[in-house]
Parts: sequence; structure tokens; C-alpha cells
Amino acid sequence: MKDDRKFTELLWAGKYDNVDLGERAPVEHPNLPFQVVETVNEPRLKGGLAKSLFPEEQLPQNYPSDWKNLLIWGDNKLVMSSLIKQGWAGKINLIYIDPPFFTGADFSIKTKVGDEPVEKEPSIIEERAYGDIWSGGIASYLKYMYERLSLMRELLAENGSIYVHFDWHVAHYVKVMMDQPDLFGYENLRNELIWNKGFRGTESSRIYQHAHDTILWYSKTDDYIWNQQGQPYRDEDMRRYNKVDEFGRQYALIKRRRTDGTVYYGKTYPKEQGKRLNDIIEDIPVMAATSSERVGFDTQKPEDLLSVIAKTSSNPGDIVADFFCGSGTTGAVAEKLGRRWIMCDLSKFAIHTTRKRLLNIHNSKDLLNKEENKSYGKLARPFEVWNIGNYETVYWQEKQDKYLAFMLKLYQAQRLDNFRYLHGRRADRAVHIGPLNAPVTIEEVEKVVLECRANKFNKADVLGWDWAYEVNDLAKASAKKNAIDLRLIQIPSVNELKSALVGFDLKLLEIPDQVIEKQLAEQVRFSEVAYLEIKSQVSDKEVALKIADFQLPPSKELSEIANRIKSSFDLIDYWAVDWDYKGDTFHNGWQSYRTKKSRKIDLEAKHTYTDGGDYQIMVKVVDVFGNDTNKVLKVKV
Repeated sequence: MKDDRKFTELLWAGKYDNVDLGERAPVEHPNLPFQVVETVNEPRLKGGLAKSLFPEEQLPQNYPSDWKNLLIWGDNKLVMSSLIKQGWAGKINLIYIDPPFFTGADFSIKTKVGDEPVEKEPSIIEERAYGDIWSGGIASYLKYMYERLSLMRELLAENGSIYVHFDWHVAHYVKVMMDQPDLFGYENLRNELIWNKGFRGTESSRIYQHAHDTILWYSKTDDYIWNQQGQPYRDEDMRRYNKVDEFGRQYALIKRRRTDGTVYYGKTYPKEQGKRLNDIIEDIPVMAATSSERVGFDTQKPEDLLSVIAKTSSNPGDIVADFFCGSGTTGAVAEKLGRRWIMCDLSKFAIHTTRKRLLNIHNSKDLLNKEENKSYGKLARPFEVWNIGNYETVYWQEKQDKYLAFMLKLYQAQRLDNFRYLHGRRADRAVHIGPLNAPVTIEEVEKVVLECRANKFNKADVLGWDWAYEVNDLAKASAKKNAIDLRLIQIPSVNELKSALVGFDLKLLEIPDQVIEKQLAEQVRFSEVAYLEIKSQVSDKEVALKIADFQLPPSKELSEIANRIKSSFDLIDYWAVDWDYKGDTFHNGWQSYRTKKSRKIDLEAKHTYTDGGDYQIMVKVVDVFGNDTNKVLKVKV
């Protein structure tokens, strides 16, 4: 670019590997496998086949009958790069993202246990991922966004658009970044939209009140989808249309001039689609706390706002994506407008909130008119929950030796050498330490089990900060088949460690010298993951299930409200049943869950089988923090 006098560039620390040579640090493209952990709204038929709940004639235009929408839990950088490697490049028509603003925001979650509000700190994965965004100031934030925007551009179709939502802190930085030729290019900026959301809350009296956000709209090329949208005329807009014609239509008389200079008055009617939208969106305020749309996310955006974007820049049957999905507004709107969708988030709580929201769409505010709704149906179309695995290939190397030494001392286990997955030994049990900034996956547990079996260990403890879906009763059942007594042990949260170990710093990975083993045993509590007990009763071809017990491991959040929890069942937010589990994907055939309007949950479920025989049933329970626990039962009907 030395000879291009028009060239401009945004620089930040760490943008280039070699400043002298001007070599850009490449965006990594790891290709990790996805696991389908749940299929929602698609019952399994006899023989293991599945059939959509939605007849082909109910599907929107250009909507493939075999399509399943995707809800993916994982780091969006890994998710997007894996999607690209697996054939999704150039397939997505519209991307909307509402990424973390550069505010050092608190990513704790607010939920309820019974009637008691409770706030849970971020998981270790969220804390480290989002902590890294702010760690190097604006430079680390820009690096984070550049890598992800680069991947999004690869995923966009040639006629695709991307809308990026920010507040006033970083919108100008990201605009200059996206203007660069290696991202979207200045010429592909279509609009800077100003969302006048209205002022809410209290701010300093010495600044102008913040009342708007910025949404940057870029297209991938100049051949992009554009569907002109209008907004309903307000009363003040209609005052000019103060006359009525013979058909009962309102119109206005407008003074006009002919080419010969004579004056006449012509009729002007209001446009059928409404008043044409401009780049200031004024009639969609931020949601009130009492809004029926509210699902508990502080940063949740109104469906009306996303509806404008989806209708303008996509068509029925197109694929719409959101890689910071949060409460799932993008998917909910896409669902109601007959678009396909892909969403992902790093937070399990976000995934769980989104799953419930999509299941509950038929009770939600309807964005469609009656004719559209009649065509598309009211229920959410089938979607799959995915998990991304094999994080270890990407993340395991960081401070491995120091981290293992720290964790083994914390767990009071002796180190084992010359093993791949067995890191230590505590009494007669082998010990495996899960990674610091990734969930323990089912593949990881399976490798631990195989190494135990090959080395004559018949007992093992797997320690984890966070757990991938399916890593609970299913993992234990798999280990039992290999004659391994497996325990899944929850590592105490960072805040709990800070409380127990005065002076503890996660970055240093050191236990203060003044802490002795006796103090470790007394103050640092390790416990097994959630306990679930299901009772079943069979009468002829009917099976009745009842949740008999459910317990979560001790935590700081629960200890603070322990004396106000009426029942351990209050910890359950959602549960679902696959009545004919085949050992592969969980097919959600029945569910009960709490909603904003109804805080009650059924603790019993019944199902009548058509054919007698032996069946395997899988029960999935999700707690109020979004973590899942499952149980597999065998029944004969």
C-alpha cells in the first residue's frame, strides 16, 4: 500500500507479527468436530427414523424440508472457523451481532431459585475469554473483533449483509476497521443506523444523556438483498391526509406545477407499506423491565428492531446467523419470519435461555400478520443443540506443567508421570485434571477411561471447571461398561478459591506458602457434579416418570440463599425426555420448563407406547444456571 496515497489504516498493538515487514498476524482456522447433543421438536419414529412436525406445505418459500436450525454452545471463533472448514463458507445471507461493548461489563447472570433472585458469577471459560478482551485495553478488544469479523465475512454469501451493534465506546474504531479492504471495505458500508432507544436509568448530571446505539450495516458486495421497509404512519403523519375519496381512502392535495408554469392540485395517498424508514430508528424504544419479551438478559434487544433488519436484508428461507446470541432474539425473529437460523454463544445459560424461548414461541408476541402465521405455523421448527469438542488441541498448552502442579496440590493428589491423560493419583483413584479455559468433553473422559483400563486403574476422578453437554450420567455409564468407577468432580469457582486461599491469584497458579494441607482440606471443597434420581412406574404400555431427587454441588451463590430455598426442586428450570433413546442424539419428545409468566414446573411425565418391548429412556434436567444433568433408564412395556 506504499504507493496508494488514498490508503488509510487503523493500527493497534499486536496487529502485525513483524512490524518492519508489515506481516499481519494470521487468523487461525482450527477445524473442530461438532456433536449433536439434542434435537428439539422432532420425535423419533419406529426404527430410529425421525419426521418433522411441520408438513412440507407449511414451510416458508425456499425452506428445505430437511433443514434443522442450529444452536451451538462454544467459543464463536472456534465455531465459525470450524463451520468454514466444514463447508459453510458463503452460505449465510444475513449476520447480526451484538458483541460485548468495550465497557468491562459484568458477565454474571441473574436468575431465580424459586422466588429468590440469585446472581451467579461467570464460568471459568467465560471469565477468561471475556477477561482477555479487556486485558490489553482497546488493542486487545480490536484484535478480538478483527478475528471474528474476518471469519464472518468468509461465512457471508455474496448477496449477504452484516449488522454490527455497538454503543458509543467503540463504534468509530470498528467502523474504521471494517472499512479496510481486507474486511468489508469502505465502499460496502451501506448505512450507519442510529437506534434512538430512549434514555433509561441514571447517569452523571455533567454529561449529555446517552439515548442511542449505533448499528453498522455492511454488505459483502454491491449485489445485496434489499427489501424496502416502511413503518406505520403516526397520527401526526396522517393529519396531512385530511380528505377522503369515493373509495374511502385518505389522501392529501398537493400543490404542483406543470411544465408550462400553470399550477394544479394533485392527490397524494399514503404509501401502502407505510412511511419509508430512514437511518434513524426512533419508534422502537428499549424494552421496559415489565415487557412480555423480557427473558432475563440485561442486553436483550427488542424483537421489533431485529424484525426490521431481517425483513430488509433477507428473504424467507434465507439463513440468518448471530454469533453472540445471548437471549436468542435473532433466532426468535428469524423463526417467526420464516428464515432459517444459526446461533451460538459461549454461555450455557444463554443457550438454555434461547432453547426455552424458541420452544415458547407460540406464546410470544407475534411479529407476523395472520396470513403469514397461517402459512408458517406457530411452533418452532426443529432445531439441534450442538457442542464443539476437542478444545484440548487448541487450548491445552498454556502453562500446562504449572497448572497441573497447582491443581494436584489443591486436590491433594500425587503426580503421575509418563501418562497422557492420567495426571495424578489420590489414594487408589487415578486423577485427571480438566483444562483451565475449556470444558471437559466426552471424548476427553473416554480417553481417561481407556488409559485407566490399559494401566489397571479401576477408579478415576475427573476434575473440571466446566462440562460439555452429556458429560454426567452418560459418561459414568460408559465408564462402567469398561469396569471403571468414575467420579466427575467440580472444581470450586475462582471466587470460592479466593475466599478459601487468602492471596490466591489465578494468573500465578500458586497456593500461598502459608496455606498448609490441613487448611486445604478444610477450606477448599471438591464435590461431585449434580445428582439426579428418577423413579419410573410401568402400567401396561404407559410409563410414568417422576423426579425423586435433584442436588447441585455446594456453591457460594446457593449458600447465600440456602435458608430461603424451599425445595431442591426449585433448582430445576427445565427437563425433557427422550422416550426411545438410541444411544446417539437426545430427541426431545416432551418437556416442562419455567417461564416468566409461570414459575411452576411439572415433576411427573407420562407416555404411552404404541408397541410393547424394551425401551431406553433418557431424561435431561437443566438447572437454573443452564447446566445439564442426564439419566438413562431401561423399561419394559
